[in-house]
Amino acid sequence: MKAENVTLTPLTEDDRERFILGNQYAFKYGACEEFGLRDDHFEEDGEIISRETIEQSIDGGEAYRIRLDGKTVGGLVVKIDPATRHNELELLFVDPAAHNRGIGQAAWQEVERLYPDTEVWETCTPYFEKRNIHFYVNRCGFHIVEFFCAAHRDPDEPAYDGEGPDEMFRFEKRMK
Repeated sequence: MKAENVTLTPLTEDDRERFILGNQYAFKYGACEEFGLRDDHFEEDGEIISRETIEQSIDGGEAYRIRLDGKTVGGLVVKIDPATRHNELELLFVDPAAHNRGIGQAAWQEVERLYPDTEVWETCTPYFEKRNIHFYVNRCGFHIVEFFCAAHRDPDEPAYDGEGPDEMFRFEKRMK
């Protein structure tokens, strides 16, 4: 199904809290779908992704709300490096009530349109997020380029402290 009328609008300060809570809800929903309520992949207070992680992404990048026909249905954060043209998709989430309508893919296409000078996009997702892996590879054209685990740690991340997912896929999409 193709989503029509999907737009991105910059995140406003008065919507920041809703963005954080919506992101946490969407990530928790995915983990609970995969593992049930017994999930043990939480970073803090029952959250898959911590408030601190989301706030750091918002503060260090460009945050947008995803809207469908003017109604907020998700959000995303990108980190843009104009010097290298290697950019990162830090966060992308769609409200679970709006899943399977092509909204995420339409939002991603809008990101690509907004940043046409990008040479490489990069993102990561936990190993258990099958929906995300399908989305990035089969819908958006990313390729899995690395798998971080106990035997191959992400050099940009601090030592694993037992909190949150410890196995992640890294994806790239070469544009030029």
